[in-house]
Amino acid sequence: MGLLVFSSCCILFHAATTTVTSTATTYRDTTPKVVVSSKNASGYNFRWPGPIGHRVITVDANGGGHFRSVQDAIDSIPDNNRMNVLIQISAGVYVEKVVVPVTKPYITLQGAGRDTTAIEWHDRASDRGPNGQQLRTYRTASVTVFANYFSARNITFKNTAPAPLPGMEGRQAAAFRISGDKAYFSGCGFYGAQDTLCDDAGRHYFKECYIQGSIDFIFGNGRSMYKDCELHSIATRFGSIAAQDRRSPYEKTGFAFVRCTVTGSGPIYVGRAMGQYSRIVYAYTYFADIVAHGGWDYWNGADNKNKTAFFGVYKCWGPGAAKISRASLAQELDYEAAHPFLVKSFVNGRHWIAPSDA
Repeated sequence: MGLLVFSSCCILFHAATTTVTSTATTYRDTTPKVVVSSKNASGYNFRWPGPIGHRVITVDANGGGHFRSVQDAIDSIPDNNRMNVLIQISAGVYVEKVVVPVTKPYITLQGAGRDTTAIEWHDRASDRGPNGQQLRTYRTASVTVFANYFSARNITFKNTAPAPLPGMEGRQAAAFRISGDKAYFSGCGFYGAQDTLCDDAGRHYFKECYIQGSIDFIFGNGRSMYKDCELHSIATRFGSIAAQDRRSPYEKTGFAFVRCTVTGSGPIYVGRAMGQYSRIVYAYTYFADIVAHGGWDYWNGADNKNKTAFFGVYKCWGPGAAKISRASLAQELDYEAAHPFLVKSFVNGRHWIAPSDA
C-alpha cells in the first residue's frame, strides 16, 4: 500500500468500510483504518485504506500485448501503487523468474487457463545466486510475492528442476512463494517436487487449485485455507504434503484443508510439524490409498512436538482416511472444535474476500 506523509500531529482511528471491485478480484476490507497527519512532516505515515481506480496490462509472449514478459509488466507499475491492476497473461509458457515487491499491492495475475498459461523457472536451493552464495529454499521460487492484496486466477506456476530422491540435499525447488497478506488464488496450478508452494507468511485463500509435489510440497508459516483443492503426490519412495511452521502458541497461523482431494503416489505423510506449535487440519477431505502408516510426522521427536503440535481431522473419507484419523498423533475433532477451521473467518476472510469468491 502506498505511503504518504501528512502534516499535522493527531492520529485518528476510525472503522471504515472500503469496497473495491475489479474484473479480477473484489476486495472488501472492513478492518480499522488509521488516518495520520503531521503539521511538521515529522514522520507519520498514512496507509491508504484501499485502491483507487483500475488499470489493465496485457502480456503476450508473441508480442500481441503491452509486454512480452510478466516481470516487465510488474516493473511498469509504480512503487506505492494505489490502483487495482489486472495483468492479463495470454496463453503460453513464460520462462522467467518473477518478483512482486512489497511496494506494489493490489495486483492480479490472470491467465487464459491453468492448462494453457504458465510461468516457470528452474532454481534449486544449492544453486548459486548473483552474490555467489547458495540460494537456499526460499529464494528458489519461480514467482515470489511480497506485496499485500495479491491475487492470481487461472494460471500455473512451475519449478522445472528435476524431482530429487529422498535424502538428496540442496534439491528444494519452490514454484511459488507468498509472503504478503490477504492473498487470493483461484483455479491456479502449482507444480514442483520438494517444497513446491512456500506458504510463507500472511493470510491466504486457495480455491479450486491443483498443487503437485513430493516432499513437504506445501510449507511455511502462513495462515491459510485450501478449499476444494487437489493435492497430488508424485512421491516415489516416501513423501509428505504439508509442513507447517507455527512457532508459538500465540500465533494464529496454520493450514486448513477443506473439501480437498489427495491423489497420486506414495506412501506419504499428510502433515509434518515443521514448527514447535505446527497446526494442520483436514476436513471433509478425500484420501486415496497412498497414506503412510501413522499418517503424520513430528519432524524431530527430540523437540517433544507431540505435546505442542496440533493435527486435526474432521469427517475425512476415502481408502486412506483411516490412517490419518486413527493415528495417535492426530485428533478426531467434533464439530465445535473443527468449525473455526471450516469457514473463511479462519483467515479473517469476511473482511477481504467477496462472498462469490469464497
